[in-house]
Amino acid sequence: MRARKFLSIFATLFVVLLPVVGFWQRQAIFDWVRLRGYMPSEQVASLATNTTMSNSMRRLFYVYHPGIEDKTTFNKSCRDNEQTIVLGCYVDRIGIHLLDVTDSRLAGIEEVTAAHEVLHAAYARLGTLERKEVDLMTSMAFSALTDQRIKDTIELYRKQDPSIVPNELHSILGTEMRNLPADLEDYYKQYFTDRSKIVSYSEQYEKAFTERKNQIVAYDAQLESLKTQIDSLQSKLEKSAASLSAQRAQLDAERAAGNIAAYNAGVSGYNKSVAAYNQQIDQLTALVAQFNDIVPRRNAIASEESDLVKAIDSRETVPGKQ
Repeated sequence: MRARKFLSIFATLFVVLLPVVGFWQRQAIFDWVRLRGYMPSEQVASLATNTTMSNSMRRLFYVYHPGIEDKTTFNKSCRDNEQTIVLGCYVDRIGIHLLDVTDSRLAGIEEVTAAHEVLHAAYARLGTLERKEVDLMTSMAFSALTDQRIKDTIELYRKQDPSIVPNELHSILGTEMRNLPADLEDYYKQYFTDRSKIVSYSEQYEKAFTERKNQIVAYDAQLESLKTQIDSLQSKLEKSAASLSAQRAQLDAERAAGNIAAYNAGVSGYNKSVAAYNQQIDQLTALVAQFNDIVPRRNAIASEESDLVKAIDSRETVPGKQ
């Protein structure tokens, strides 16, 4: 009787406690189900390795079955209607989606994106108190930030939705900032064994853009300076041509009137003016040639920059717009 009664009580407790234990361990159960039978592709495994994900971070990365997708598939996976370029997205309890960027000049961009998105997954699993501590650390790090590109990026998120800024800071600082406060650096060590490698990837592909932007700025400055010189010289040439025409008319008038002495006296000055005019023509020709030589080089760099932007822009083309 006692044994039967004991078994009855145990069964009752089991039925009562099972949902409680299940709720308490729901994250572990979710992970186990997601990882059961999952085998990452070689490319996905390489992303985890190249970004030095810790064992626990790699496991979290795999829980979300990362997909490296073409633009059409990616747009279906990441429907957030953002007006900015999106390279990846983390969808809670569904997956991590990464845009397949094939341009070799942007090598490393998928690694940074993978690290960025899995940090979103890690942030989502922080407890309330820990998240407050992390948010304070990232906020303080951001207040001391001097990198204008990152500051501008965060401000775009702030305009879009201020509530997402802490989450975005958590991912951006962890993947794009080389020097962080010691406490924040220690925090990220649980996720990446060598975070500097991710930052190097970020710097590497950002360099592809900044170098071209700087070249375009330099070329534009040269073209603006040349244009100013050309406009100034053309104005002088117009005045010189008018002066030469007047001098020539005066000489013709002197000769027609038989004032040979006056005519001869004016010829030398006229010839000097012609020589100066021709010299200005040569200068103008050289400036125009220099201007025309720079324009195609500047446009070629601009075309490269445009190609790089297209390579990472997953957005659909808006009808009627270019």
